[in-house]
Amino acid sequence: MFSVYLPLFLMIGVALAIALLMWTLTTFLGPKNPTLEKSTPYESGADSEGAQKIRPSVRFYLVALLFVVFDVEAVFVYPWASLFRDLGWEGFMQMMIFLGVLEITLLYAWKKGAFDWAR
Repeated sequence: MFSVYLPLFLMIGVALAIALLMWTLTTFLGPKNPTLEKSTPYESGADSEGAQKIRPSVRFYLVALLFVVFDVEAVFVYPWASLFRDLGWEGFMQMMIFLGVLEITLLYAWKKGAFDWAR
């Protein structure tokens, strides 16, 4: 049974080895001469002025969190849809419960005004 997962483990190992090698090379061999000019923020080649010290609203983070929740939903729905016939009614009901909980979450966020950008 382990031989079935060997290619997956091999791919993960190679990816980790490459990432570790790149990090090690850039950390130890890369140039390190930070200057004030390199450290200052800029936008499109021009000095950044304006909203440097303005903190984003909590609504921004709430919408970002909701995006992640519904993005994870898509990760679960696609495999379910591809195995729809094999799962039968039990799989269908489990997915409907899952989607129902997400629907309640969406309605709650909508009622609380999480998507109201005018405020």
